[in-house]
Amino acid sequence: MGQPDLFAKRTFAEETERVTEGAVMWRDPPEIRLEKVQADGLLAIRRPGLLAHLPAPWPAAQTYEEIVVELKLAGDHLDMSAVERALLRRQARQVQRVKERSPSWPGETPLWLAAPHVPEWLRQARHPVRFAPGCYFVEPLGRCFVWVAANELPLCDELVPFLVARSGPPLDQFARWVAPRRPLEWVLSMLQYLPMSTTAREELLWRFARTGDPEIDARQDRILEVLLSANPKMKQRLVDEGRLEGRLEGRLDEARAALRRVLAHRQLELTPEDAARIEACADLATLERWHAQALTAPSASQALR
Repeated sequence: MGQPDLFAKRTFAEETERVTEGAVMWRDPPEIRLEKVQADGLLAIRRPGLLAHLPAPWPAAQTYEEIVVELKLAGDHLDMSAVERALLRRQARQVQRVKERSPSWPGETPLWLAAPHVPEWLRQARHPVRFAPGCYFVEPLGRCFVWVAANELPLCDELVPFLVARSGPPLDQFARWVAPRRPLEWVLSMLQYLPMSTTAREELLWRFARTGDPEIDARQDRILEVLLSANPKMKQRLVDEGRLEGRLEGRLDEARAALRRVLAHRQLELTPEDAARIEACADLATLERWHAQALTAPSASQALR
């Protein structure tokens, strides 16, 4: 099992009891003796009455004692064989529970499969029935097989365990939304393990700038120290990039000064906002483009488009 899967399972384990106010507890499932047939996790339903007010799919758990959970993250296979293996693990747990109780035990163990989306082959072959945003009952088990399409779920705190299964732009959207709602350590794990876009990852890393709070800054320094110790290549890369930073900043200063000279020579007056934009710009290509436009633009604001 890879680190993204461990992160997703840990999120389920840590978040489930909190967001359901103790109504549901995550626990690691027992190994089923068919060589090794083991689901990702089990949801043990302890206080079903507390689930009614939560967003779907939580209310659908009220009539069960436990639910088998399978997590399919971005990049995982969602073909027919992957789904059939998930159903096999559910059935193996069903057999195990019958043996634990008695042959006459009538209960069913449901399967909840969380994935980024509903694959097209499943829509064609099993005709899933949508009962809430992102939540589908799937044949042949109907209400005992729930497919949770994380990309379709609304962004809300109670659904974070499922939302980590998002992919593509919906994953970027989730990452930006959840970052201020979770501890720094959790956010750093998310950035490390979930395959969001480079733009979203870098945007979130910039949020970890100095806060001015000595306690928070010290904690951030310690996290960064541990991460760099575990990745010597990245540490050397940052050192090398730091050596280039001074030279780059010098070129940026020269480009800003050249742009201001052209604007002043053409008597194009800068507003305070325009002056601030020039000072804040850290992209050399943009400054060079503004410089070229300033040679003919009728105003400073048009030069800075």
